[in-house]
Amino acid sequence: MSEAEGSSGRSSRLPGFYKLSLPERLDIIAEWAGLSETEKEELATGGLDSRQADLMIENTLGTFGLPLGIAVNFLVNGKDYLVPMAVEEPSVLAAVSHAAKLFRAGGGFEARATDPIMIGQIQVLDVPDLGTAVAAIEKNKAALLEQANCCDKIIVDLGGGARDIVARPFPDTPVGPMLVVHLHFDTRDAMGANSVNTAVEALAPMVAELTGGRTSLRILSNLADQRLATASGVIPAEMLDSHGIPGAQVARLIEEANAFAIVDPYRAATHNKGIMNGIDAVVIATGNDWRAIEAGAHAWAARSGRYTAMSRWWKDEDGDLCGELEMPLKVGIVGGPLESNPSVAVNLRLLGAESSTELAGIMAAAGLAQNFSALRALATEGIQTGHMTLHARTVVKAAGAPAELFDKVLERLLRSGEIKVWRAREILQELRESAPGAASRLLKKSDAELGIGYGKVILLGEHAVVYGRHAIACPLPLTTRAHVEDVAKGVQLLIPSWGVEYELAKPPEQRRSFERAAGAILDELGLASRGIRIEVFPDVPRAMGLGGSAALAVAIIRALDKHFKLGLDNNEVNRLAYVSERIAHGQPSGIDNTLATFGQPLVYRMGNPPLVELLNIPQPLALVVGMTRTQGLTAKTVGDVREAHDRLPRVYEKIFDDIDGLALQAVSAIQENRLDDLGELMNINQGLLNALQVSTPELETLIGIARKAGALGAKLTGGGGGGAVVALCGDADKHCSAAVKAAFEQNGYEALAFMIGGAA
Repeated sequence: MSEAEGSSGRSSRLPGFYKLSLPERLDIIAEWAGLSETEKEELATGGLDSRQADLMIENTLGTFGLPLGIAVNFLVNGKDYLVPMAVEEPSVLAAVSHAAKLFRAGGGFEARATDPIMIGQIQVLDVPDLGTAVAAIEKNKAALLEQANCCDKIIVDLGGGARDIVARPFPDTPVGPMLVVHLHFDTRDAMGANSVNTAVEALAPMVAELTGGRTSLRILSNLADQRLATASGVIPAEMLDSHGIPGAQVARLIEEANAFAIVDPYRAATHNKGIMNGIDAVVIATGNDWRAIEAGAHAWAARSGRYTAMSRWWKDEDGDLCGELEMPLKVGIVGGPLESNPSVAVNLRLLGAESSTELAGIMAAAGLAQNFSALRALATEGIQTGHMTLHARTVVKAAGAPAELFDKVLERLLRSGEIKVWRAREILQELRESAPGAASRLLKKSDAELGIGYGKVILLGEHAVVYGRHAIACPLPLTTRAHVEDVAKGVQLLIPSWGVEYELAKPPEQRRSFERAAGAILDELGLASRGIRIEVFPDVPRAMGLGGSAALAVAIIRALDKHFKLGLDNNEVNRLAYVSERIAHGQPSGIDNTLATFGQPLVYRMGNPPLVELLNIPQPLALVVGMTRTQGLTAKTVGDVREAHDRLPRVYEKIFDDIDGLALQAVSAIQENRLDDLGELMNINQGLLNALQVSTPELETLIGIARKAGALGAKLTGGGGGGAVVALCGDADKHCSAAVKAAFEQNGYEALAFMIGGAA
C-alpha cells in the first residue's frame, strides 16, 4: 500500500530529517512554514526572555527551557502538519513521527472535535426546596442565557457565547442539600477560562434570587466533557512486522495490551500517561494549559466510576490495526496567555491550525500515535530495550560529557551495559585522564569482537570511476565499528550516536532503503531469521562523501563474521559490502566498499573483475578534509550525472577521459613526491567536476578557503552536491595543515587534518 499524500501541497514526510544539523532543520522548517528570520531565531532560542517572563508571573528569576522538536509525517483529515512538541523525555519525537508514518500508510488520521463548549459551575447552598429551584432555573433559562451573553460581546459576535443552562441537584452532601448550576459556554478559538468565570460571576445573583439559596463557588470546570476531540486511524498489518513477529500478530498483541488497560486501573494509569506524553508536548509548545487538560483527561477516564483506558485498539477482519482516542481537550489558538510568549506564536504559525477544534484534533492524533508506539514496544520488544539507546544519550548528557567526547562516552557506556550517570562520569574521567592516544586504546579493548570498516577520501577521479576510469582513494583516520550479540527474536540495528534504532522487517519487500541495505547482508549470509542485535559506532560522518555507508556495511559484515565464526576473507567481505552499496546508491563503482574493506591507499578502476592496485606513497601527504553543512546524497548526484551522460554521451565521455588522464598523472606525481603538480591536478579535476554540475556554492566556498590558507590544491571529494572537500598541503611539518584546518573552523566548518603514506 502506498503512503497517502495530503491535499495541502506540502508534505510532512521529511525523510532523514533527524540526520540534519540544527541549522539545516531550522532552514527546512522556516521554508515549510514561511517563517521570517526573527521567527527562526525565536524557534531556536525559545523566544521568551527574562523581561517578558517578569511580566507573566510573580517573583520571576528567569526562564526554564525545554527541548523543542518537530514531529513529522502527520496527515490529519487529508492535510499535512508538522507538529511542534516541547518535551524533555527521549524517544517521544521519534516514536510519534514513526507512528504517524505508519498511520499515513493507512490513509492518515481522521479527527473531529465538538464545538468548543466549556462548563461554568455555580454552587448554590441553603436552598429551601431543590425541586422548586430546579424548576425555576428551567423556566428562566432564556433570561439566564441572555445575561451570560452580556459578559463577552466579542465572543458572541464571533459566533460563540452561552448555549445552555443545566441544574443538577445533590440532595445529600457533607454540608447538606446542594444545587449546582452549569453554564455551557462556547468559547470559539480561545481557551475561555476568563470568559466562563466572568459569565458565572454575572449569573450568580440571578441564580440566588431564582432558587432562594446562597451562591458560593463560581468557577469553570476542567472536566470539559462538552468539548471532546476524537482521533482514529488504521495501520495496515504489513506495516506492523516487528522483531520477527508478523504484523497481524502484532495487531493482536496490541489489542490484548489495550484490554489490560481497559479492565485494570493500575495499568490504565500508565496507559493514559503514554497518551498524555504525546498530547502534553503539543499543549506546552502551543501555550495551552497542560494542567487543566491533564485534570480533565483523567477525570474523563474515570467517568464511569472506574478509571479506564481513554483509547481503544482492535484488529479488524483484514488483520489491520484500528485505533481510536476520545477525550476532552480544552485548547485555544488566541488569547493573552498564548500571545504573551513569542515562541508560542511561532509554533502556532508553524502548525497551521486555523481553529481551536482543528488544534484539538491534531493533539488527539499525537496522543493516539504515542499510545500506539508505547503499546507496540511493550507488546513486542519490551519498553526498556526500545528506550535503551535514547536513555543512554540522556545519561551521557547528564554526566556532563562535552561534545568532542560525547560519542566516545556513549559508545563505552552502551558496551558496558551499565546505563547509569555514575558510570558515564567514570568513563568520561578515564578518557580525560588518559595519556595521548590512550583514549582510543581504551575504546578498542574489545576490538577482538568488533567489526571495522574504514572511511575514505577520493583524491582524484570521482564520478568518472563509475564509467570505468581510474580513481585514487586513501583511507581516513576514521573508522566505523560494529558489535553483534544474540537476542531472543528479531533483528535490531542500533546506531547510538545517530539516535537510530531500526527493527529490520523480515520480508525484503517490506524493508525501507536503509533496512534493505543491511538486510541484504543478512539474507546473503543466511542470518535474517536469527535473533540479532547489531550495534554500530561510526566515526565516519554520514552523507559527507567519505564512504560512511560502505564503512558501516563492512563493519557489520565483519562483526557478523566474528560473532558467528563465518570465516569470511577480505574478498568476500568486499563482495557483500558491494551488494549493500548497490542497494544504497544504485550503481556504485565499488571504490567505497573496496577502500572500506582494505583500508589502504589504492588506485581503482571498475571492471569484472575490477582493477585494484595498492598505491605506494613514499613521502607522507598532508591532507585536510573540510565538511559542509549540507549532506551530499551520492545516489542523487550519480543519478543526475547519468541522466546528463545519457543526453550528451560524447561530451560526458570526453570529460571522463580527461579526469582519467588527471588521475593517472597524479599517480606519478605522488610516487615522485611532486606535490605542486599533484595540487594543480586536483584543482583541474575540481574544474571538471564543476562541469559535471556536482559542485555547489558551499563546496566552492570551502575550496576557496583552503586555497587562500595555503593549500596546494583543493577539490570536492565523493559524490558532491554537498558533503566534503579535500585539501592538499605542501609541508610535512603540519604548518600548512594547521592553517587550513583553522581557516575551515574559523568559518564555522568542521575539519580533519591527517597524514597518509610514508612514515605517517
